[in-house]
Amino acid sequence: MHSRESRFPRHPAPLCALFWNSLSANNLPLFGRVHLAIVAAVPAVAAALAIASRRRPASGRPIRYALGAFLLLNEIVWYVYQIQHGYLRFPGQLPLQLCDVAVWLAALAALSRSVWAFDLVWYWGLCGAGMALLTPDLWTPFPSYLAIAFFLSHGGVVATILFLAWSGLARPRPGSVRRAFVALNAVAVVIGAFDAIFGTNYFYLRQKPSNASLLDFLGPWPVYILVAEPLVLLLFWILWAPFRRTDD
Repeated sequence: MHSRESRFPRHPAPLCALFWNSLSANNLPLFGRVHLAIVAAVPAVAAALAIASRRRPASGRPIRYALGAFLLLNEIVWYVYQIQHGYLRFPGQLPLQLCDVAVWLAALAALSRSVWAFDLVWYWGLCGAGMALLTPDLWTPFPSYLAIAFFLSHGGVVATILFLAWSGLARPRPGSVRRAFVALNAVAVVIGAFDAIFGTNYFYLRQKPSNASLLDFLGPWPVYILVAEPLVLLLFWILWAPFRRTDD
């Protein structure tokens, strides 16, 4: 079996390409005290901001503006860093991973309260960025800039989404599960075509990560892609369940 390095260009993984990779041996053990503190801080911050917004409704707008601006600034700084170090290059180092899209959707939802953006990012962001927080693969030691940027990006996406929902400023609409799922598959078709043409591996559509990952439990290629479909749909329905109860 060929390794990933033998089939695809070797380059530093983009920020969101760390999504499915397992935690490697570094100074931030999986579910260690520091990791758990970071994971717990994300919903805690979102809850604190949501409570403040509900107590003082006028604060909701500046809070969501601040969150949206933070996501954009963090992303811009990240790409400036990549350009300065020669990491951002075509075709294998582009912002084409699911979490890259989720960052911009979360920022758009926060800054404009776009209903369609929230319909997508509620599912894409919580599933993608949320899993990244739980199973990070830090390819530089913590607390290096790259490791911190990883948590700021993914944690910022999750915190922004949760704040918008918990504060009552946004909620997924009926039918959003179907729209988010169809849109995700449509994007995957486009990304898959790009992968096929340029030999890249965005969305891990051509090969699983070289390191151990959650995809290893879903079978070989292309079985894991087919198995992931109903699992993703199930996760989307679970995320919709709290809002479905309030609509009944």
